[in-house]
Amino acid sequence: MTNTNLKILFFGDLVGKVGRNALKAYLADMKRTSEDSSSDIYPFVIINGENASHGFGLTPKNYNELIEAGVNCITSGNHIWDKKDIFTYIDEADKLIRPVNYPEGTRGVGSRVFDFNGEKIGVINALGRVFMQPLDSPWEIVKTEIERLKSKYPDIYIIVDFHAEATAEKLCFGRYLSELGVSIMVGTHTHVQTADEKVINGMAYITDVGFCGSVDSIIGMEYETSIKRLTTAMPERYEVSTTYPAQINAVEVTLSCGKATEIKRINIMVEDNEEMEVSVESSV
Repeated sequence: MTNTNLKILFFGDLVGKVGRNALKAYLADMKRTSEDSSSDIYPFVIINGENASHGFGLTPKNYNELIEAGVNCITSGNHIWDKKDIFTYIDEADKLIRPVNYPEGTRGVGSRVFDFNGEKIGVINALGRVFMQPLDSPWEIVKTEIERLKSKYPDIYIIVDFHAEATAEKLCFGRYLSELGVSIMVGTHTHVQTADEKVINGMAYITDVGFCGSVDSIIGMEYETSIKRLTTAMPERYEVSTTYPAQINAVEVTLSCGKATEIKRINIMVEDNEEMEVSVESSV
């Protein structure tokens, strides 16, 4: 582990084509800015991609599209199995992870280790259990996985995507992970960015990083289909909103010597012409 600062960019759940296009516009702009400034601190990019393909699941085509755009790792959640193609390519997708607390024998892996700028970065994905589908408890499973990674790579940075519904469960899990030497815990799933980013015991934390997709939507879905489902209690099929402007929700974390030193909450508006107005808030 070096003393050089390491930057991590974690983007909230991508929802449909609008979310993918907004992300690609952002990464392309970031690359141009980095090249113009001759900066040698280029971030490791993680996204939650479980809603990337028309709002439900992830196809091989969209997986490859996102990797080509500059994404280093794709996490997921309870919608990872929504596209049937996933069962034929998840074992070959070497930058994709599914929640680690699915039962033993489930296809895919719940964590991966990446080499980046001379550092080891371990990414773990886990599902919460409050108001979610019943799965194995993440508490001991994630602790065991952290211990396994640290025993193999003592200087590794560990990042956890906790895909969960309940705020209290995320807060408690975050404090628990901060005592286990985790560098970053990001909450995903609710698609609403929280304003509680902080550094706890050297671990960057946010309850929910938000989502990337249409602003004029109900967490990425069309208003009309959402209100029909909520007012009639009938199983109306959700449709992904395709309107602009889009939003980018993310956090940028600075890591050094195994610990987080800063977390910045990012909320960016992307117009249809891909011109971006940037608003960044930070907490140290």
